[in-house]
Amino acid sequence: MNLIYLDFSKAFDTVSHGELLVKSEKMGIDMKTERSIRNWLKGRLPRVILKGELSGWKEVTSRVPQGSVLGPILFNLFITDLGTKSGKVLIKFADDTKPEGIANTEKDWDILQEDLDDLLNWSNRMIFNSEKCKVMHLGISNKNFCYKLGMHHMEVTEDEKDLGILVDHRLTVSRQCDMAVKKANAVLGCIRRGISSRDKEVLVSLYKALVRPHLEYCVQFCSPMFKKDEFKLEQVQRRATRMIPGMENLSYERRLKELGLFILTKRRLRGDMIALYKYIRGINTREGEELFQLSTSVGTRRNGYKLAIRKFRLEIRPRFLTIRGVKFWNSLPREAVGTKDISGFKTKLDKFMEGMI
Repeated sequence: MNLIYLDFSKAFDTVSHGELLVKSEKMGIDMKTERSIRNWLKGRLPRVILKGELSGWKEVTSRVPQGSVLGPILFNLFITDLGTKSGKVLIKFADDTKPEGIANTEKDWDILQEDLDDLLNWSNRMIFNSEKCKVMHLGISNKNFCYKLGMHHMEVTEDEKDLGILVDHRLTVSRQCDMAVKKANAVLGCIRRGISSRDKEVLVSLYKALVRPHLEYCVQFCSPMFKKDEFKLEQVQRRATRMIPGMENLSYERRLKELGLFILTKRRLRGDMIALYKYIRGINTREGEELFQLSTSVGTRRNGYKLAIRKFRLEIRPRFLTIRGVKFWNSLPREAVGTKDISGFKTKLDKFMEGMI
């Protein structure tokens, strides 16, 4: 698998207002909405101050303002025709664009290279920053083909930050765990130094709101694969619970019970089950049909949505959500997986898992 990271140069600043409005009209957006977009974009008149001298006012004819809800939506509308001729998979999320595909033969390489050429020729107004565009080769048997973006040979990278997740070519997420631990410890240190109160409720609330989210960000994708990574994440919570007066000499399990917290392993497992419910019974059932397969075994006595346990060859596969969560999902009682809404499922799930710390 070859994954190519493309970076637009000043992406939001180079969106042409005229071309954006033409595309919105072609997509069938009604006149009232189009007029609102037009009024939102026009009337922006900046000027430059240089050594005390002011330039004249100049109307902005390109740029989607960042920091707004409408900005990314309009940008996605502008690039909706990007990669329509792609022969491989093209992933788009705002200004993050990633063509990917398996390239085991020269023909596969040609298809992916043609996709890059097509993306490069897509627009004259928006250009790629070739210095920041990189390719990552995944897999031991990867042919490691070289790719070009125009006349620029793309640099090969072993790790890249992807929507806040540090992805490496081995997909082990160990470096992501290290980065999460570093951020969480930094915030925990700020709380220790900057908060004078040592009240239990205050410290626990700050930990839940400011520290734990770093340890659990996108955890369904980057769940730790190794015991050493799980230990690193858990150590942050151990340190946080020891900060509370009266808890220093208690065991970790006792501290968690006194504070109403759970080990991060349990929280990750609970998050996995909620994600599986959304894929199988909830709002993502269409995607779930591609990711999971219901078991055809007649011995489905535990619940009516038992999943098939798929075979795998690589050691990394058991750590993927589609594999690691199946066994526990199959052990859930029928009344839990049979609930019609996510809130009811969470209640039944918590009751089933209440014996865990």
